[in-house]
Amino acid sequence: MASFLWTLCLSFLLLASVSTAAAPRKPVDVPFGRNYAPTWAFDHIKYFNGGSEIQLTLDKYTGTGFQSKGSYLFGHFSMHIKMVPGDSAGTVTAFYLSSQNSEHDEIDFEFLGNRTGQPYILQTNVFTGGKGDREQRIYLWFDPTKEYHTYSVLWNMYQIVFFVDDVPIRVFKNSKDLGVRYPFNQPMKLYSSLWNADDWATRGGLEKTDWSKAPFIASYKGFHIDGCEASVNAKFCETQGKRWWDQREFQDLDAAQYRRLRWVRQKYTIYNYCTDRVRFPAAAPECKRDRDI
Repeated sequence: MASFLWTLCLSFLLLASVSTAAAPRKPVDVPFGRNYAPTWAFDHIKYFNGGSEIQLTLDKYTGTGFQSKGSYLFGHFSMHIKMVPGDSAGTVTAFYLSSQNSEHDEIDFEFLGNRTGQPYILQTNVFTGGKGDREQRIYLWFDPTKEYHTYSVLWNMYQIVFFVDDVPIRVFKNSKDLGVRYPFNQPMKLYSSLWNADDWATRGGLEKTDWSKAPFIASYKGFHIDGCEASVNAKFCETQGKRWWDQREFQDLDAAQYRRLRWVRQKYTIYNYCTDRVRFPAAAPECKRDRDI
């Protein structure tokens, strides 16, 4: 009997270990209120279908935004977003992680609106220890205002990967060996906002927001978070090395993902700080890894 109980206990422990490390096959769509709460201009957020879908509204008085209830060290985070349609020049729809302190870490998606008929620009950026200036910009290969599309971040000790509909559009490798700081010990909250940035967002501020087209509306659903929740003062994830995003298959892109990333780089990338010799006569150390893509 004792032998049977020991075998049963061991089997349970092995099953628990496997389930902890198992990779997700699909993000879990949950209602807004499960993981997020409004942060400002509450009356500019509208709820639909029991909170499974929301809309952010921007008018000439204010934009609005929300943030996650928890803070996280590593994980997989995604959102289904439908961008502001029509003439969206001057507007920015942002989805990002940030530790929000003086030497903050940050992982950014910023969608820059444009005049009617011109494509949206997706700008990504990574801040480490308060240092940013790592912008990359792409055109999307679809109209992001027509349907929902999924924007995701995979963040672990090895890499930060930006995904659009499961297509990797950017990788930021842990380049500690090159003397580059990497986000690893500052828990971050997730944020999203819709706001007016016509001083820079469209053609460097040349195109201003046309308030006669207001209100501007961005739609959201699928508020998926699968991360290591931690205190804002935590320095490590208690389950480090045990969650699915720590496993070997997520420590680098596979061959098919690299092919898709090169496709984005060749056909849709319009700016990369690593190749901008006007702003940066000497390329940043991490650009050595970027050139290998």
